Amino acid sequence: MKATLEIGLLFFPGMTQLDVTGPFEVLARLPGARMHLLWKRIEPITSDVGLTLMPTTTFEDCPPLDVLCVGGGPGQMALMDDPEVIGFVAHAGANARYVTSVCAGCFILAGAGLLNGYKSACHWLSRDQLAIFGAIPIAERIVVDRNRISGGGVTAGIDFAFQVAAELCGDDVAKRLQLMLEYAPKPPFDITEQNAPPELLAEIRSAARPMLEERRLSSEKAAARLRDGHLPVHPDDADVPSSRPGVPR
Repeated sequence: MKATLEIGLLFFPGMTQLDVTGPFEVLARLPGARMHLLWKRIEPITSDVGLTLMPTTTFEDCPPLDVLCVGGGPGQMALMDDPEVIGFVAHAGANARYVTSVCAGCFILAGAGLLNGYKSACHWLSRDQLAIFGAIPIAERIVVDRNRISGGGVTAGIDFAFQVAAELCGDDVAKRLQLMLEYAPKPPFDITEQNAPPELLAEIRSAARPMLEERRLSSEKAAARLRDGHLPVHPDDADVPSSRPGVPR
């Protein structure tokens, strides 16, 4: 186990904060963890429901990462067309030991060319759209495929974080953390995608339709850029031969 673990979580306006603050609570307690809350600038950002958050590390100052973690939220869609963000994620992900996501953060990874041919979890409302990028959607709370680890929607990020902790530091460390944090979920209602009444699922899908269509359009646009080899190049990669198909150098 490394003496220092460099763990980076992408912050952005309109993020669903629990996607990454849940994992932060777990991963920040790992031995030797150094946490980097990543954004373009050190300035307050606002989550999708109004929580103010402060990044700690700019893209420019980000060290090589052991773990890159990307969450989702409605702000994700704007990032798909942001070359600075996509270029950073592509570079950081290509060099990280583990490339990870929670909820719709998987689309940011996919838009950076990091999920083609990989299995991934996602929020159940958007999971099917992963196929746009050649990723393999899996209806599980946690999915591990080689060095890609993904969590489903929002609260799945906590379960996901214990899996990442076990990968980094072993089961004993992860179990100790789970006990210390008293993670023993017992939700008041037994309702999931698998057992919810069809009419409730249909109602939620109907209400989410405008957002889902916007996400689909942003994903299709990003996937077309990847097919055309138009992934943005991070400055540190400018003179390095590409190991990712379709990335211009």
